[in-house]
Amino acid sequence: MRTLFLALYYGLLTHLPSSYAPVVGPVCNRLRIWCCRHIFARCGRVTTIDRKAYFGNGSALEIGDFSGLGARCDIPRDIRIGSHVMMAKDVLIINQNHETSSTTVPMDMQGAGPRQVCTIGDDVWIGARVTIVPGACVSSGTIVAAGAVVTRTHPPYSIIGGNPARVIRNRKEQPST
Repeated sequence: MRTLFLALYYGLLTHLPSSYAPVVGPVCNRLRIWCCRHIFARCGRVTTIDRKAYFGNGSALEIGDFSGLGARCDIPRDIRIGSHVMMAKDVLIINQNHETSSTTVPMDMQGAGPRQVCTIGDDVWIGARVTIVPGACVSSGTIVAAGAVVTRTHPPYSIIGGNPARVIRNRKEQPST
């Protein structure tokens, strides 16, 4: 049954207008969410799955309540996304690299390294064109600035940005005036 819904999603629904398009956008969004409920391992009360979001076969993907995937997001099939997560367009989450340990064997012949499951905590905002590399997770309450490259896990309630991403400030601390 999952295969049928994957074919429907990738063959038709992913090409429908954006979730934010006037008049037809909300209908297209609801159709994509309905289809993904039959694909994902766990699908809460999702708010948005925008056009061309890619998640492989979604077999182990878990997404919490009031979360969404932006347009053209590329996420692994086994990611865990918490509740109240806003993901902007063009977010790229990578969970596996090529093996490069041997210098006597060409890198393309060494195969892939181990998969590293990424977790996105609750109440997270991930800006446009963010890249999250294998082994990095996004802690609860974190804001990730647009264009950031997340190479490690930062403390909860951080505002992070840059390449590589670093803590700009903590949301729980009051800025000095």
